[in-house]
Amino acid sequence: MNPQKTVAPRSRTAGSTAPTAETPTLITSAQRALRLLEAAAGHPAGATAKQLARDTGLALGTAYHLLRTLVHDQYLERVDGRYLTGPAVAGLAREDSPTAGRTRLNRLLGRLAHELSAAVYFSWYKHGEVELVAAAAAPGAPTVDARGFRAGAHAHSAGKTLLALMSAEERRAHLTRYPMVPFTPYTLRDPAHLPLLPRQGPQRAAPITQYQEYLMGFAGAAVPIVLGSGIAAVSLTLPMTQAHRLAQAAAQLRTRIGDDITTAAFGL
Repeated sequence: MNPQKTVAPRSRTAGSTAPTAETPTLITSAQRALRLLEAAAGHPAGATAKQLARDTGLALGTAYHLLRTLVHDQYLERVDGRYLTGPAVAGLAREDSPTAGRTRLNRLLGRLAHELSAAVYFSWYKHGEVELVAAAAAPGAPTVDARGFRAGAHAHSAGKTLLALMSAEERRAHLTRYPMVPFTPYTLRDPAHLPLLPRQGPQRAAPITQYQEYLMGFAGAAVPIVLGSGIAAVSLTLPMTQAHRLAQAAAQLRTRIGDDITTAAFGL
């Protein structure tokens, strides 16, 4: 009869740590997915898989695998090759929270962008600054580089609309901080040539347009939104190769601005 063998306990590899009350078990894939979700939320206009992989330090293959899962479960949406936060994210927050409001706004802008086949933006004048809040691209109509958005308010249609809604004092203060420098050969240089809009009933005004004043190769149009003392603009841009569509797209944009966008935007 063979004697019973005694099996020694398997030793742990170097660097491994047994879960304890002080060191809980962490699921790496869950951490990586959440990092991707946070990174995508930081790009209002959406980001490519490569961009999100760079932002999170993940291998591209790993990022693709997790992004597919997040899209499947509607935490992200894939629009024209870019990833944006999806409808499931809104369910993680109260309906009246800024997070839920931003998610609704992103979805509304995404829908508008695809209806109009144009890049669509929401911007406002808040705390004395012109700010781009959210944007959505469409196939054949990418969002423009927004790094000069604040300083170039006199050049793009959204900024012109916000300047048009400001009081004389607010407009003067903005132009003192951000002079009307030329972004292109077509940029306006004289404050007297900037349009003006009444605070009461500005939606009845014609959309404000620009052609290659902010960025060569792009045209834009914007419509105003006023809620109490708050002023904002919803705008669109098109490549100059599609500039013949600008007037019609701007008119369609004007008819589609309703309480849903106003509530989502000013609820942030």
